[in-house]
Amino acid sequence: MVDKLDDLLRRQVRRHESDGAAPPQQPQPPPVAPQAPAAPALSSILLNARQAAQEDHNPLSGHLPPAPRDIDSTGLSPTYIADLILKHLYFETELKSIEIAERIGLPFGGVTEPLLSALKADRSVEIRGGESTMSFSWRYVLTSRGSDRAKDALSRSFYVGKAPVSMYDYYTMVTAQAIQVDVGVEQVREAYQDLIVTEDLLRKIGPAVSSNKSIFMYGPPGNGKTSIAERIFRVLSGTLCVPYAVEIDGHVIKLYDPFYHQPLKQDEPQSLEAKDRTLSRYDCRWNLSRRPFVVVGGELTLETLDLIWNDSARYYEAPFQLKSNGGILLIDDFGRQVIKPQDLLNRWIVPLEKGIDYLTLHTGKKFEVPFRQLVVFSTNLNPADLVDEAFLRRLRYKIEIPNPTPEQFVAIFQAVCQHKGVAYDEATLAYLMHKYDKLGVEPRSCHPRDLIDIIMDEARFRGIGAQLSPDNIDLAWASYFVTYK
Repeated sequence: MVDKLDDLLRRQVRRHESDGAAPPQQPQPPPVAPQAPAAPALSSILLNARQAAQEDHNPLSGHLPPAPRDIDSTGLSPTYIADLILKHLYFETELKSIEIAERIGLPFGGVTEPLLSALKADRSVEIRGGESTMSFSWRYVLTSRGSDRAKDALSRSFYVGKAPVSMYDYYTMVTAQAIQVDVGVEQVREAYQDLIVTEDLLRKIGPAVSSNKSIFMYGPPGNGKTSIAERIFRVLSGTLCVPYAVEIDGHVIKLYDPFYHQPLKQDEPQSLEAKDRTLSRYDCRWNLSRRPFVVVGGELTLETLDLIWNDSARYYEAPFQLKSNGGILLIDDFGRQVIKPQDLLNRWIVPLEKGIDYLTLHTGKKFEVPFRQLVVFSTNLNPADLVDEAFLRRLRYKIEIPNPTPEQFVAIFQAVCQHKGVAYDEATLAYLMHKYDKLGVEPRSCHPRDLIDIIMDEARFRGIGAQLSPDNIDLAWASYFVTYK
């Protein structure tokens, strides 16, 4: 099918040329090179980088990159796109040609239309009418020949969605969208306005975010390390273009994850003409979303840091670090994973320093991918027991999150009372502080919230209003803390 389909495509182009509708000549785009050196495995992709004319595009400008002008500029082979069209038609009774273009995310004119014409000439599809004489409204169905070819394509890969982008295009886009923000004091202060934090902490957070280097947060449990890391996300701004999938050597890596890549707007119903205009203007294989915030904890293993092969679907799922490109990757409760900290160091020693990572296909082929996100490690274990000096040296910023000072604890307690709708009582707080001293327990930032929640639970159970008192503090204390004998 490959040779015949390509031959049909060439005939289709010549037919357009003889009709005076030859494709426009495409000027070369300005060269765009990734900051990190290309791996040898990408050499063929780099040599065949798409040559289609593209309007100047800033990936942080709030819109998708321009649409490819022809099949060559998609970065994919004609046969690959044709197989994807056949797979979409296989699961539908019929589809309008513009609907096919929309489902694969590629323009109708220049890409989808010539492929449909070639498939029709190959007797893989046929037309079952249309709403008008406009070719984008024609309805297509599979023939028995096309159904067999669709089944053959599905046996190789069950991926049915938007057409993937090339690894080169993905690498280039990630490099252009890497976090580069000038963070000011007021911007950081606004992001943390709902937390009780010291000015010293804010002075450390700002430069760390601006540098886009790794951050190591440590300190006793319950003092808000995760909450502090989450608010770093508020400091970051701008949009992110994320591909639905990436292709390399004929293999598909599913990358877009709606859980992490929250779209800026929902798709709205459009007329056929409006869909055609959108597909002709933008490369709809990309999704415009907010920067991702990916959190991994105890589930982190060495296996989840590489491509995840779905043997039944015959395509890959991208690992955490690939999904977090352009955003934040938080390694929560670092040191409590199945993977040893030293093993993670060995795995990420190059990515943390060079901004590149290497993944491996199930065929054994290794290739380079960008590693361009803000990595935050959060732990309540002793750093000296976790990692050696070499690892800590590669984690540029170390930020300790200590127990709250008495003044901070009071402020947190008052804020929690106000938020929960419980009347603040200074005498009860004084009793609580004395209890800490008497029993030798260190106050933590989470204690006011947890103790007041227990008091509210008890009041709800008894059918009365929640209020602060020494007796209620004793009751909550007995339920919350474990007494070792």
